[in-house]
Amino acid sequence: MSDNIPFEIQAEIMKKLPAKSLVQFRTVSKAWKSLIDSSQFIVEYSGRHTQEQHLLVRYCHNFEQKYVSIVDDHTFPEQKVSPTIPPPVNMLNYASIVGSSHGLLCLYCNYREGLCGPYSGTDMAFLWNLSIRKVVAVVVPNVGCGMYETVLGFGVCRETIEPKIVKVTHTKRFSDMESISCIPWQVEIFTLSTGAWRTPYSTNLPFSKSIEFNYFKVTVDGFMYWLVIERNTMDGVLSSCNLIISFDMTSEEFREVNLPDSLAHQSDINLSMSTRNESLVVLEVGGDANKLVYHAWMMEDGVSNLFTKLFTLDFHTPDGFECLVRGFRKTGEPIVEMLQNLNDSNAPLAVYEPYSKSCNNLGISGMSFSFSVYPYMETLLLLDQPNIITFDKGKRYIQSEEVRT
Repeated sequence: MSDNIPFEIQAEIMKKLPAKSLVQFRTVSKAWKSLIDSSQFIVEYSGRHTQEQHLLVRYCHNFEQKYVSIVDDHTFPEQKVSPTIPPPVNMLNYASIVGSSHGLLCLYCNYREGLCGPYSGTDMAFLWNLSIRKVVAVVVPNVGCGMYETVLGFGVCRETIEPKIVKVTHTKRFSDMESISCIPWQVEIFTLSTGAWRTPYSTNLPFSKSIEFNYFKVTVDGFMYWLVIERNTMDGVLSSCNLIISFDMTSEEFREVNLPDSLAHQSDINLSMSTRNESLVVLEVGGDANKLVYHAWMMEDGVSNLFTKLFTLDFHTPDGFECLVRGFRKTGEPIVEMLQNLNDSNAPLAVYEPYSKSCNNLGISGMSFSFSVYPYMETLLLLDQPNIITFDKGKRYIQSEEVRT
């Protein structure tokens, strides 16, 4: 870049470039490296929404987890690559995905370093920047067991661009809830800037003992959402109701989000959540033995309790395939896993075209029911972190060297 261009303008130009290019540009000059490595530049770059969207696909093939990244633009799905998986992530063959936010993917598992190592048998979360191949490990303490279980949420605060992990420990089964006199909710927040777990800013816990967490959770525009079931007994009769628990990553407040009556009293196995163009979507499965139908409900403009039915998708394709929604493209088209029947061991991934009711194969096949799809944009978050780092009890461990935070 010409020396005749003022440095401030150079900085603005660089904010529009791909993250991978910026990592390479750090070797051009000390001034550029200092700029790109600065916390202010990283936050400003990562807070922008001008980067092209990618879709990360995770699936199992021959019992191994695979990842594919696809550029979600007019070339879709031609720009398709298998991202380089850093060693810590490559060892997590049975890790669950906690969530995706601002280009970071959060995974969680009981970590094993080979068959031994300093963190064998330890519950760990991993923050992975797919664009610059950086990974940060976080020890997750006090994980619930027995009648308790722990669920995690992950997101990036939209105000500070601070990555946060939320840990909720709660009673696991409704039968145990009735035997406990106190409300056993425990919430802790991990922030990357401090490298430590703490209690949330807000003390409000709008949960009753009767809430059970479902599998589904998403992060949208600075909020985490969990799909939960509230169970109660009245006159000896057990009743249940579906609702959503939200967490504001700025104020760190929890709230209850009521669903429309048709969803609130639907069987929980027929509900799931996804994101579509930075909006929360609740998917309701219906139909019969001959036809699978999805009803998509979107939360309006981020307003809790206000849901609008977007559309109904009839997924009985002309060639006889049934389709399971795994996510959405930037254009709003659903990405689906195609099943000839529920006994298929392998399935292809495709984009469903609602008008023609046809599926365009993406050229990715894996084990049935193993697909996950997450939209993301490039980010520089974690660039200022060492290559190999683990956060444990407020301390940083870099290649077995302890550094106090």
